[in-house]
Amino acid sequence: MRSFTTSDLNKQVGEITDAARKAPVIITHHRKPKFVLMSVEHYDRLRSADDPRRAYGPGETPEDISARFAAELDRLARGEGYDDED
Repeated sequence: MRSFTTSDLNKQVGEITDAARKAPVIITHHRKPKFVLMSVEHYDRLRSADDPRRAYGPGETPEDISARFAAELDRLARGEGYDDED
């Protein structure tokens, strides 16, 4: 991911927004990442319920996903699916 400073943003807004149209860019302040600039289309894809990478907050996880996690945790708790080399 490309990175620019807040100073760059003031001087090169056209170049930075062109880069952000293609892929998200990081904006740093005092050498630390502070912001991400991206196209609205990219943001909408991230926010889409169809995106399998979607993150859920506490209490937001759909029941079907929650049930799959619970089943997998139960399976692992029973010791199935991996080798214990102890």
